[in-house]
Amino acid sequence: MTRTVDTAGALIEGIRAGDRRSLARAITLAESTRADHREMADEVLEAILDRTGAGIRIGISGPPGVGKSTFIEAFGLHVVDQGHRLAVLAVDPSSRRTGGSILGDKTRMADLSHRSEVFIRPSPGSGHLGGVARRTREAMLLCEAAGFDVVIIETIGVGQSEVAVADMVDMFTLLVSPAGGDELQGIKRGIMELADLVVVNKADGDLAAAAGRTRADYAGAVHLLRPKWQAWATEVMSCSALGSTGIVEIWEAVERFTEALEQSGELRTARAQQATAWLWSEISDTLLDRFRADPAVAELLHDAEAAVATGTRTPTRAARQLLDRFTGTTS
Repeated sequence: MTRTVDTAGALIEGIRAGDRRSLARAITLAESTRADHREMADEVLEAILDRTGAGIRIGISGPPGVGKSTFIEAFGLHVVDQGHRLAVLAVDPSSRRTGGSILGDKTRMADLSHRSEVFIRPSPGSGHLGGVARRTREAMLLCEAAGFDVVIIETIGVGQSEVAVADMVDMFTLLVSPAGGDELQGIKRGIMELADLVVVNKADGDLAAAAGRTRADYAGAVHLLRPKWQAWATEVMSCSALGSTGIVEIWEAVERFTEALEQSGELRTARAQQATAWLWSEISDTLLDRFRADPAVAELLHDAEAAVATGTRTPTRAARQLLDRFTGTTS
């Protein structure tokens, strides 16, 4: 036990000093499913909470091929040139066989990854609902405690990943490509309602004119949606991440957003609500983990799944029987 405390203490000291290896090790512990690793990670997180909350948290999403990594590199280089320290948590699709990351964001952000002010961490989604690694929230706090004052969370950009990220960041940015009206129709209303900033990427060369039209189309669309904040109306901008044009203006929009929400008090309220949502998410995930690991449930699980698959028992009844066995309740 003493060894665990000493190791946790060393990690805490290292994170507070901005040591990247300590940060990486702490995130690895947070992502682990081993009970002893989780215990150590919890100890570290509790100790560094007082150093969190001062950073700007940005979620970036968009469909495949929109150029998220290229954008993050161009945007990130500008951010660090302004004197900030940047952490990028890129949540990758997971291999179904190994559970590991199958996309290499560090290789796609070569220039950014070489900057000493930048920490990039690809995290496997591990099949978690929404495509967001379960411990991304904890990784975000650890990065803030290590002195990174801007944290970007890049999503897979499919399914419910946008909703999951919007619940843990301050500003949600949606990247889109230059396209016609059909593309605009394909963007779900729910995703648009989450966006604080819509950025039309690839606004250069032959696509420049199309990008201008797309920007106008989205600008018209966002005004039809119910405002997300009292102090901020969703903005639509364009840029060329490849040519690094429009990046300065996007960072200025981030600063305006943060200032407006801090002054209105909405940022503080939103973060409090996110923390509460995090609590219930953790309760749900932990209960499911314990349910699956319970020996009493395991005795019935195979037969229950077979009965449901063959249509001899309803999923509702099978679920209740399994939950009764888990809780020790007799029905």
